[in-house]
Amino acid sequence: MNDPYEAYKVYNALKLHFESNYDAIKYNFKTTVKPASFFKRKDKFFFAKIAKHHGKHLIDYYVANFKAGVGYAGDMVNESGEKNYIEYKKIKESMHRVFEIDINKLSDNDFENLLISKDGQHPLIIKLWMQEEIHLETVVILNSILEFIPRESKKIKDTIIWPDQKRLIEKYTPFVKFNMDKCKTLCIKTFTNTS
Repeated sequence: MNDPYEAYKVYNALKLHFESNYDAIKYNFKTTVKPASFFKRKDKFFFAKIAKHHGKHLIDYYVANFKAGVGYAGDMVNESGEKNYIEYKKIKESMHRVFEIDINKLSDNDFENLLISKDGQHPLIIKLWMQEEIHLETVVILNSILEFIPRESKKIKDTIIWPDQKRLIEKYTPFVKFNMDKCKTLCIKTFTNTS
């Protein structure tokens, strides 16, 4: 897909996905953008460049950057945009290994306490992710298995950072592909190991 307009359509769908209630997966990346609106844009060049370099992997390229908090296409067409994509690809290709490493880092804690909000604070697992001790993917996988975020969200008093973090976790979830049974087994093995 080397067409700049197509690259723009995918970008627009993912921007809406990550920044609003729109679900790009559910609507198959379809939005109401028209060619006329694209050709009026001053930043068409960025989409041409992204399409040329990442045509086959547009979705991954955009997701990698939205995950990293980069929302403007012009800010994706540089070294840091490429770095976000390379990091995303590395994690995606070794998802279970990344999860296993993170779970081992967490194993010194009581599993229940990792996921609970105490005194209106973020659960420990969220704090560790925000401190970049563990990966967002690990939070997504644990939430997919245990659904702790909807429950604990009600207890969290932070109204500035948490709503955006919660939305990122929820919006990123469909892009995290993993084997549920394998991850459950890893958790059980790690947290019930009595040696």
